[in-house]
Amino acid sequence: MYSLYTDAATQPQSGLSAGGILLIHDHQQTQTSLPLQATTNHLAEFEVATLAFTRLAHTLGAQCATTTVLFYTDSLLVSQSVAKRYAKHYQSEVDALLSAQRPFQLVLTQWVPEKQNQGAHTLANQALHAREDFK
Repeated sequence: MYSLYTDAATQPQSGLSAGGILLIHDHQQTQTSLPLQATTNHLAEFEVATLAFTRLAHTLGAQCATTTVLFYTDSLLVSQSVAKRYAKHYQSEVDALLSAQRPFQLVLTQWVPEKQNQGAHTLANQALHAREDFK
């Protein structure tokens, strides 16, 4: 079983976004910070979640078929959209995320408050600050 935490950070004035991914398996953490293409926070939340599942599927290969992922997000939009398999203004992003989750045996999505998602939150903010400094 894998626990996957994602978060995104966006600077509205510049349109820069970054994401943080925290993966926990067998008491070991893997932390990833990455720049995102999205220019709004909602889009960035979907993008980082989709990237996280895509990367995990690539790493696990055929093992995905027997893998359960506990997915934690502090984005209510992402959590509710995945549960409903629908989002009025973000359907293509919902479809991409669901497609990235499809290889796994089971994905349980859980909304968590930001304070319970500090690992991914910190990674996203570090990546965003690095992008702003580089710019």
